[in-house]
Amino acid sequence: MNTEFDRLAAEYDELLKDPIRDYFAPGSDFFVTRKLEVVLAFLHRRAIDPSRAVWLDVGCGKGQLLRAGKPYFARVVGCDVSTEMMGTCHDLDVIPQPLPTRVPFDDASVDVVTAVCVYHHIEPGERAALTSDICRVLKPGGVFAIVEHNPFNPAVQVIIRWTLVDENAILLTAGTARSLMGAARLRIGATQYFLYLPQRIYRRARLVERALAAVPLGGQYAVFGLKYDE
Repeated sequence: MNTEFDRLAAEYDELLKDPIRDYFAPGSDFFVTRKLEVVLAFLHRRAIDPSRAVWLDVGCGKGQLLRAGKPYFARVVGCDVSTEMMGTCHDLDVIPQPLPTRVPFDDASVDVVTAVCVYHHIEPGERAALTSDICRVLKPGGVFAIVEHNPFNPAVQVIIRWTLVDENAILLTAGTARSLMGAARLRIGATQYFLYLPQRIYRRARLVERALAAVPLGGQYAVFGLKYDE
């Protein structure tokens, strides 16, 4: 997996461009912001103060999400199997991830873990091992969020089919994400669908998207798991 993304790293942003994606929102800022909003809102609902939390982003890539979230957390760290993708992360605390199923952090060392559009690049037979290892690095009471493309959204299927960085992607449903978390002994905290509305409409109709959060048709979803207190 790292060979593939090392090869694509220099052109990654350009390769993401797609007419449907660009119509929804130009560039990546809106997509990053929406993911961060979803994660922060869940932490708020659970009365978890991010300013006291250590956040690990697994598969952090070029670090856009970590940079956006850095002001909200006590500390942010990341890892990725592609050192080339992390080549622009000089301002962030990131380290290489030698194996896709092994997270290079100590047991019970972080409060929040995210894996954003990572699992569809992991071989299905290796996803359980990655989830178990993420559970290992979470502190008791910690939160793990899997954020993924929703395969039930027709536009997502078209975009994935024509995007080179996702040519080997195997999408997974929110149900599969929940099953992976359950097998790792994480308690499911919530499932939220989002990215229903293009950027220009979302700014004026946030409540509409919020009302659709449980409807499994949004462009992406977030499944949150909670580590049992020990």
